[in-house]
Amino acid sequence: MESRILDALKDRTLELGPTPDTSDTYRNFKLTRDADGVAWLLFDRANASANTLSEEVLTEFDMVLTALEAQRPTGIVIRSAKPSGFIAGADINEFRGSDPVAIEAQIARAHAVVDRFEALKIPTVAVIHGFCLGGGLEIALACQMRIAIDGARFGFPEVMLGLHPGLGGTARFTHLVSPLQAMPMMLTGKTIDARKAKAIGLVDAVTEERHVRNAVKDAVFGRLKRAKPSPLIPLLNFSPVRGILASRMVAEASKQAPREHYPAPYALIDLWEKHGGDRPAMLKAEQRSFARLMVTTTAQNLIRVFFLREAMKKLAGAGDGGIKHVHVIGAGAMGGDIAAWCAHQGLRVTLADMKAEPLAGAIKRAADLYAKIVRKRTDQRDTLDRLIPDLDGEGVRNADLIIEAVPEKLDLKQKVYAGLEPRMKPDAILATNTSSIPLQDLRTSLTRPERLLGLHFFNPVSRLQLVEVVSHDGVDQEMLKRATAFVGAIDRLPLPVKSSPGFLVNRALTPYMLEAMMLLDEKVEKETIDAAAEQFGMPMGPIELADQVGLDICMAVGDMLRSKFGDLLPPTPAWLREKVNRGELGKKTGKGFYVWKDGKAEKSSAAAATARPSQEMIDRLVLPISNVCVACLREGIVDDADVVDGAMIFGTGYAPFRGGPLHYARSRGPDNVAATLRTLAAKYGDRFAPDEGWETFT
Repeated sequence: MESRILDALKDRTLELGPTPDTSDTYRNFKLTRDADGVAWLLFDRANASANTLSEEVLTEFDMVLTALEAQRPTGIVIRSAKPSGFIAGADINEFRGSDPVAIEAQIARAHAVVDRFEALKIPTVAVIHGFCLGGGLEIALACQMRIAIDGARFGFPEVMLGLHPGLGGTARFTHLVSPLQAMPMMLTGKTIDARKAKAIGLVDAVTEERHVRNAVKDAVFGRLKRAKPSPLIPLLNFSPVRGILASRMVAEASKQAPREHYPAPYALIDLWEKHGGDRPAMLKAEQRSFARLMVTTTAQNLIRVFFLREAMKKLAGAGDGGIKHVHVIGAGAMGGDIAAWCAHQGLRVTLADMKAEPLAGAIKRAADLYAKIVRKRTDQRDTLDRLIPDLDGEGVRNADLIIEAVPEKLDLKQKVYAGLEPRMKPDAILATNTSSIPLQDLRTSLTRPERLLGLHFFNPVSRLQLVEVVSHDGVDQEMLKRATAFVGAIDRLPLPVKSSPGFLVNRALTPYMLEAMMLLDEKVEKETIDAAAEQFGMPMGPIELADQVGLDICMAVGDMLRSKFGDLLPPTPAWLREKVNRGELGKKTGKGFYVWKDGKAEKSSAAAATARPSQEMIDRLVLPISNVCVACLREGIVDDADVVDGAMIFGTGYAPFRGGPLHYARSRGPDNVAATLRTLAAKYGDRFAPDEGWETFT
């Protein structure tokens, strides 16, 4: 979605007021005045594709305010000259590695600039297009009026970095917009569009780019019908009411993020509960709270994860690899969802299967997905029109990329390739979505094996960002480059991996899930096993995850990897095979280890409440993940430890506040991890034997 918004903005001509002169008075701003005496302040951060707030920028902004106070214009318009949007937030790099005293002093200086801007006795108008996030929204809140261009998006994503707003947003937002709407936005990091922003009173008007000049005139000269804050806001910010609402917010936050792992939501609630009725006090307390959060391990690791995501985006390179038409073979859960996502990203997609029923199911799932993530019904219709059921498989002939997503059986996949290859365009790429079969095995029947590569998506496709881009020693490097660019173009994160059993993610995740089966064999309650993983910080436990993935898939991957790695993996229990043979496959059949209703696992609340997992149990589950990651790094399956961490976070949901399995091992101490693995190996077997890569891992 983000990439489509940016593409649309690139084609838009922004109304930036009078043409600025060519003088270099300011490095990051341009200041002009129109015929009505209105000053147009254009933010255009030097050498950057998007505007972010840094200490240098805010210092220069303070200089601009001095000039504006001297000039006394009729009004002031602030807007971005960047097509990407208004302001994407603060430059978080500046706070890394600082101590809380230095951070608080830096934040205090920034507050002084924003407070000065807010105090101007001149009409101030923010004109907002594209993304207006974090510190950018806090600058907009300091304006007297806000005009949004249709399509703009607003939000406070700081909680995703282990923080809360720090440039006055906590106080200004909860006094402009009802705390019942403002607090959930800050607590979840969710964004809203321009229309929703208008409805809650965050912006005063929504307009089109061509009407900006008139809208600015109306705002400056008092003709704009401004949003009126709800009369309930003072009541909701009143002390006794705050206490009641804050208690409810804490209860809700605890369902999503434990306080010990994610302190930021609780710090924000505490800040509002204590100071919500006193705006100046809240502004001051916000600075201290932000500084304390910034130095927590959680914030430092989540900021690290943010930069890992940015680094992985760059691995895709530029462009779309020339991929305009994708043909997907296999309309099951993975194939259908891959096809739906590609169509959502603007591509023409043909989806083939041998039977009509899976195709119908895939189209229905796609329609349900689009209803949730595409706002306009006309856009939902257009997206669905790009997803074409193809019972005869004729789409192969015109496709630039063919993605095979049939069941994990070597002979079946090779049979599919035999029918495909003669009909493919000469420059078409053949990609397999196999989760574990080495490409060296799959390519043996191909006439042109250099066209084969892996594009391994993760379930659910619409939520998990990672795609493993799998190479082998005979792959066409240009096709590999095109496939990697395609992954970036569909708003996913590419992970370049060399072909090896299970690649990276499934090879690392399989011992985690099989160890959970061993614990079941030891008569440990499934709720306790899941609680152990969740206590560590996993989004769900391995038993629930196995149900989510499908027990048949788990068993097939486990069998294949065990055939390659032997006793380095736990054996697949006989009772699991019996369960699969009975058709109890997990979420997709309604029953696995749990009974599933309405897409959720039914859990015994009593068992979950009494679960007391030991540290040894947690180590048995999570340390093998780090062990395999070190092995993959040593073997050259992946060549960058940071990318390994990113892959496990974005492909499996590995506890992001831990920074990834290798970062966790580094924080805990590689010697400690290796010693703990040796202790577990002595007690439970060679599957816990530390990889030799620990000897050189630092």
